[in-house]
Amino acid sequence: MQVRTVNGADVPAYADGIRRVYADVFSAPPWNEDPAAAASYAERLATDAERPGFTAALALDADTVTGFATAWTTPAPFPNDRSYGQVAAALGPGRVTEWLCGAVEVDELAVGPAARGAGLGAALLAAVTEAAPDGRCWLLTSVRAEDTLRFYRRLGWHRIDAPVPGRAGLAVLLGPRHAAGIRALGRGVRAPLQGH
Repeated sequence: MQVRTVNGADVPAYADGIRRVYADVFSAPPWNEDPAAAASYAERLATDAERPGFTAALALDADTVTGFATAWTTPAPFPNDRSYGQVAAALGPGRVTEWLCGAVEVDELAVGPAARGAGLGAALLAAVTEAAPDGRCWLLTSVRAEDTLRFYRRLGWHRIDAPVPGRAGLAVLLGPRHAAGIRALGRGVRAPLQGH
């Protein structure tokens, strides 16, 4: 298996494989998405690939996509579509501007069930965040995804103890080198990742 970084223009060549992995991963618990949501994700990915700073990393077994990660630069001013408005409500305008605008935002990370256990998730995450300015990267995940939260914790990501409003049960995580996450950890702001 190899991990390859691609830009937005190259993503369409891998769209079918990405869609398949998305369906395999996110139709399972705790996500429980309708398998048809993968088609919607593939459509959204075509638009996301045009975002400033977009990058994707692919885990490939020969030409078969077995995992992927996508990321881009969070714009300023901070958006209010998708889950952004809820994140702004949780963190407040000052923190979203200071912590998130201009940072690398990891949108999706998925490794197919058959490819797990080989370090591909960590490699994909590193590939899309390695160029994060001053280590500033962030992501959202579900508090119900206990295995996912433990994975990020093992890699040094910091969960911010600011509940994101809404039924999705989202949590904001800052990358291991993100100065705000390190400061928050020192003040005990991070909520425990176990027991959610």
